Amino acid sequence: MLLGPAFVASIAYVDPGNVAANLTAGAQYGYLLVWVLVLANLMAMLIQYQSAKLGLVTGRTLPEHVGARARPWTRRAYWLQAELVAAATDIAEVIGGALALNLLFGLPLVLGGLIVGVVSLVLLIVQSSRRQRSFEFVIIGMLAVIAFGFLTGTFVSGVDWPEAVDGLVPRFEGTPTVLLAASMLGATVMPHAIYLHSALARDRHHAAFAATAEKTDFTRRAAANPAAATANPAADAAVNPAPDPASIGTELDVAPSRVRRLLRATRFDVIVALLLAGAVNIAMLLLAASSLRGVEGTDTIPGAYDAIAAALGPAVATIFAIGLLASGLASTSVGAYAGSVIMKGLLRVRIPVVARRAVTLIPALVVLGAGIDPTWALVLSQVLLSIGIPFALIPLIRLTGNRMLMGEFADRLPVRLVAWAVAALIVALNVVLIALTLTGS
Repeated sequence: MLLGPAFVASIAYVDPGNVAANLTAGAQYGYLLVWVLVLANLMAMLIQYQSAKLGLVTGRTLPEHVGARARPWTRRAYWLQAELVAAATDIAEVIGGALALNLLFGLPLVLGGLIVGVVSLVLLIVQSSRRQRSFEFVIIGMLAVIAFGFLTGTFVSGVDWPEAVDGLVPRFEGTPTVLLAASMLGATVMPHAIYLHSALARDRHHAAFAATAEKTDFTRRAAANPAAATANPAADAAVNPAPDPASIGTELDVAPSRVRRLLRATRFDVIVALLLAGAVNIAMLLLAASSLRGVEGTDTIPGAYDAIAAALGPAVATIFAIGLLASGLASTSVGAYAGSVIMKGLLRVRIPVVARRAVTLIPALVVLGAGIDPTWALVLSQVLLSIGIPFALIPLIRLTGNRMLMGEFADRLPVRLVAWAVAALIVALNVVLIALTLTGS
């Protein structure tokens, strides 16, 4: 089965930050901004496919490509901003999980954050022990819980479907809706998901066909010396040793037919995964628009939970909180995984997963223990994520459009134009978001 990597990456699109933005949009402006989520989802499909394609065609992750092309000091500076983005992601996701445990069981936020960290560590141990398929299955299961948790309320909330369809027409109602749209779009395309997807696709598929390529004439090296290939893998490895990790993508050529098949499967994987994530996001907005509009206190997740309980009953509110908990647990695991991919690609350093999880959990626990408003911390984390988007998106588009690197799989001109238009729009909206947030406008 070739599906799975995109479902892991799609967790970034249904994290607690998205929950906060979507509920606020629906509660304050009804169905007005449905079109923003549809547009954001279409953009995300293009970007995530490009990231996966880079990993499949070249055998290297996006951080590895950037690291190989940068001077040492530039590489370290790039790593620092990427690591700060990953840390901001982790803070948002741990806070979301802690809020869910507080809503469900009344646990203190710090204790809830610690529990979220421990559970995410268990998931990362599964992944780090070379059981990627098992990790994917666990994350897909959590995605199903997230979908159930957020879609259930939509079916019982009495959505005004004609108004929802009318929300597909792009428009604004004043400056606040522009700010909110920028927040929704900026929080949807996550930098860590862009870095990670290239690794997810490469690690799932490239190892298998790279081993095949070493024993056939699919590599330039074997093509130059066909007699070197043998039926004995050990002897073949001695004659044609495995390429240095830094040279993967330049030494290794895979049969084009194999790459095309993987890219078709990846395209389907991305479409299905992000359609599900998009449906969850839209369901959150529809739920808020139909049941929470005009209700006081819905600008926070606990306030939205109380409003859902009052409007639709405690059962629906509990299911909502379970979805939020699954969102926090899954997204913090994926975020920590992305951080390890970033560090390995840019610094060429790999630290034990237990140590990394312990270090990255500390900032979230400090925020929770300091008594900072959790919803405000979520909003601030989205601003930090917005700053990191251009650093991931622009190199990705340049690399996938590079014919010397990608060969026949390089982006064609129409795709490059669309990709650059998407990048320009996302960057512009995030500049607006940052400016309005910092000025308090």
